[in-house]
Amino acid sequence: MRDYTKLYIDGAWREPLDGAVVDLTDPATGEVSGRVALGGEADVDLAVAAANRAFPSFSRTTRQERIDLLERIADEYERRAEDMAQAVTAELGCPLPLSRAMHVAAGLIQFRAAAQVLRTFAFTEDRSTTHIRKDAIGVAALITPWNFPALQPAGKTASALAAGCTVVLKPAQLASYSAVVLAEILEAAGVPAGVFNLVTGRGSVIGNALASHPDVAVVSFTGSGEAALQVNAAAAKSAKRVATELGGKSPQVIMPDADLDVAVDTVLTWLMANTGQICSAPSRTLVPRERLEEFLSVLLPRVEALQIGDPRAEGTDMGPLISGEQWRTVQRYVQTGLDEGARLLTGGLGKPDGLENGHFVKPTVFSGVTNDMTIAQEEIFGPVMSIITYDTVDEAVQIANDTRYGLAGYVTGSDLADAADVASRIEAGYVIINNAEFDWTAPWGGYKESGNGREWGPDGMQEYLETKVVLGR
Repeated sequence: MRDYTKLYIDGAWREPLDGAVVDLTDPATGEVSGRVALGGEADVDLAVAAANRAFPSFSRTTRQERIDLLERIADEYERRAEDMAQAVTAELGCPLPLSRAMHVAAGLIQFRAAAQVLRTFAFTEDRSTTHIRKDAIGVAALITPWNFPALQPAGKTASALAAGCTVVLKPAQLASYSAVVLAEILEAAGVPAGVFNLVTGRGSVIGNALASHPDVAVVSFTGSGEAALQVNAAAAKSAKRVATELGGKSPQVIMPDADLDVAVDTVLTWLMANTGQICSAPSRTLVPRERLEEFLSVLLPRVEALQIGDPRAEGTDMGPLISGEQWRTVQRYVQTGLDEGARLLTGGLGKPDGLENGHFVKPTVFSGVTNDMTIAQEEIFGPVMSIITYDTVDEAVQIANDTRYGLAGYVTGSDLADAADVASRIEAGYVIINNAEFDWTAPWGGYKESGNGREWGPDGMQEYLETKVVLGR
């Protein structure tokens, strides 16, 4: 049992003012695994006030002082890596090896990368007698999702601290364990009091209070489009900056000359991993009509070979979904796919045999999907794959872009020039060719309803900076 019933405000651990706590359950068993604090609006006020007090001095720290701080955080993060991995598995149900290799590694690199960006970032520019400078914008409210509970808080926090901002972090309620571990890491690394604050609790309460708070200068939000509308509406009252990343319905375009093993690797890496709870998942796979059966002959055996079960057991490839609510959502989409005439190839409704207690789901593949079907247009957030056939590459690009989202895209093809041309035509913020290695320092964000603004690297740090022009120097 984890007992995380305190908030981290102004360099100290304190109980929420109303003393409220909530139980969290293990996604693999449905049993209570711990308790976390439920903060309220009064706790937000305390956290924002602490961050506001700390801002004048922290924003004036030198580049080197912040580099040193980020490196100390990274060193402490590395020391606590196993604790973070265990927390991610406990709250998300992700297989422990994947928690270590993907979630924790991605969180750690954010602090190292932010320190590297800070070494060369141009905060000032002189044009004759005009002086242009980038100043820390103020208190940053960071609102993060549950599907990447190590990466998202780390990435936002690292960029904000690198810029010289002070922070109030509000993690997803279902993924609070890893956020508490992160706060412990920052405390141990010597982050000054008030520079980083953690308020756990309900998004409808904490998120709204942060977004509407007059002393918050910028909100960085990752989550659903519906919640983003509420955040933007609350933030509009004080005209504060809001950066959002809101998910997607990303395509993988399999070119006529594609290596199908690489195409299937992309599916397993980006759609089936994390039990499909990936905002950039290539849940729409576009296959040349003449290669469909060949593709299925490679795909289906590998999907059906995935080992589903206890995330702490050796050899498990896929754990449960995070909650009963998410399990029911995925089931509704699978049923909708059946009702709308998609052809079920593997997986389907219900839980895998012998896994009735947790929120386990069957990896599911549909073919015969048309792009107007619900399962091809709406984000499912589960391991559900829609295969759509095409006749020409131009048609594939048109289908790929026929979505209100634009977070990511994937292209698999042997001719790199042709694959790069298709990548340039996909309306998305991040396109991966031939399952290339991910770059955690490149700008991350989307087109259209996938949000606005960017995270990570110099572009991510820019979200926490304001531009000032001084004439006549």
